[in-house]
Amino acid sequence: MIPTVTNLTSVTPQKITIIGGSGKMGQFFQAQLEAAGHHVSSLDRSDWEHEDRLEQLLGLADIVLVSVPIERTVDVIERAAKYLGKTTALADITSLKTEPLFAMLKHHNGPVMGLHPMFGPSVKSFSGQKVVVCPGRNDSIFQWLLDLMESQGAQLITCTPEEHDRLMVIIQATRHFARFSLGVFLTEEEVNIDRSLSMASPPYRQEIDIVKRLFAQSSHLCVDIMLATEERCQAIARLADTYNRLAKLVLEKDREALIQEFETTQSLFSDISSHKSDSVTQMSYENHADRHISRHRMSVVSNR
Repeated sequence: MIPTVTNLTSVTPQKITIIGGSGKMGQFFQAQLEAAGHHVSSLDRSDWEHEDRLEQLLGLADIVLVSVPIERTVDVIERAAKYLGKTTALADITSLKTEPLFAMLKHHNGPVMGLHPMFGPSVKSFSGQKVVVCPGRNDSIFQWLLDLMESQGAQLITCTPEEHDRLMVIIQATRHFARFSLGVFLTEEEVNIDRSLSMASPPYRQEIDIVKRLFAQSSHLCVDIMLATEERCQAIARLADTYNRLAKLVLEKDREALIQEFETTQSLFSDISSHKSDSVTQMSYENHADRHISRHRMSVVSNR
């Protein structure tokens, strides 16, 4: 079954609770949802001590969004599920999908979906942003939310939670480590960044801007993204091994070996550049996975 496109002007205002709503991403979602006419409440740490507050915020909500640090997501889902109404929709917006989606399906019998906004909370709207969608159960219940994001210019990419987490090892974890390492190196070398930018090429300026944006984020968030799973830690260790192997070739001035490494890798990226430009965009940092969501519709995956 494919749900019909939601008419945004006819959507009944929803009662929404954001667990972790005082966080930056929670605040972003609250602002966007309130601007669309929905009633949004925030459930934060102090609220867990008040049973009546939990019953009100979780039991009476149309949809509950979980927006908490990675390491707390599964525990929060399990705690919150005890208070959810039978028809309450539950979704998480964290950067891991397999364990959170499994926990939501296990502990809540109502509609479930996993979402991963591929942007930081400093953006002003969904315009031009990517959101990964992992279907769970009764996906059509979330159609109004997906349509809202698309109406603001978001691109929705659907995939399984397993595919998402596998790709995020490269898209997030190793990328964070590479740029984290560059930032630490520049600091240790006491590089005058402003002076270097005054004579830099555009690619250097772009790279410095990306590193700057990384270090403008929460240190806890950056580190948690790298340490979130054993797979991420192992991939980062392999990347560090690659750095060390290539650095050894540089120290040995092994020109032929470095050229061979370059040309072997060159073939991978020449294959990518032969694709259509929008396909390349889909495989870049902000994107993940083959697109299965059209501009206005998402095929509903059978209930698990």
